[in-house]
Amino acid sequence: MQSVTLSLFRFGALSARLWAFAQMGLARRGLSKIRDIETWKLCGSGTGEGFTPVPNTAVYAILATWPDHDAARRAIHGSDVFRRYRAHATETRTLFLSATSARGTWAGEAPFDAGAEPDHGPIAALTRATIKPKVAAKFWGRVPGISKVIGEDPNVLFKIGIGEVPWLHQVTFSIWPDANSMAAFARHDGPHARAIRAVRTEQWFKEDLYARFNVDAIEGVWEGKAPDLPLADQMRDDTRIAAE
Repeated sequence: MQSVTLSLFRFGALSARLWAFAQMGLARRGLSKIRDIETWKLCGSGTGEGFTPVPNTAVYAILATWPDHDAARRAIHGSDVFRRYRAHATETRTLFLSATSARGTWAGEAPFDAGAEPDHGPIAALTRATIKPKVAAKFWGRVPGISKVIGEDPNVLFKIGIGEVPWLHQVTFSIWPDANSMAAFARHDGPHARAIRAVRTEQWFKEDLYARFNVDAIEGVWEGKAPDLPLADQMRDDTRIAAE
């Protein structure tokens, strides 16, 4: 079954941040040569809750797909590209996901093979959109309200906003305890729901994609915290087996 990984890296010193920024171009060749990698995307991130147009120069991400979780683990732990990122970063975390649903396209392709059966939870949601330049100001004008609401929602286990091109390409990623809590947030008539209606009625996006995932395993430390059990135990066992 296809594996989807989201690897996050936090960089501290200015030299490390400049290195990470340069990798947005330089790492492409190395990623393309990794065995078993399928789709990959190099992304920056936003400040605050992550869902803002102001770049966060400290956090970068690599989103990738692989034939299965074992192939993903071998590459992430063994390839030079990921090793260099870890060597320069102060924190790193990788989430191992399997898609349960996906609709839309990303750069003209459908990257996620939605073949997994939905689990009870936790579940992750990813949205990706190419914003039409003429409505970019309108779109980002809605973002502070959305960011505030999602930041205050106690059900959100994890959240980050990333993107390939600032202001025009945006990706939101969040983890929820279960499908009900995520649906309740989406249905609530607040800034998020109003923005969704505007996106649909006024056709703000050139292209969009929406996907849900099972969260199968988590590795690493983020914001000084290890992942919640039992996923962390599963990841440690699987990583040990892969290394052997």
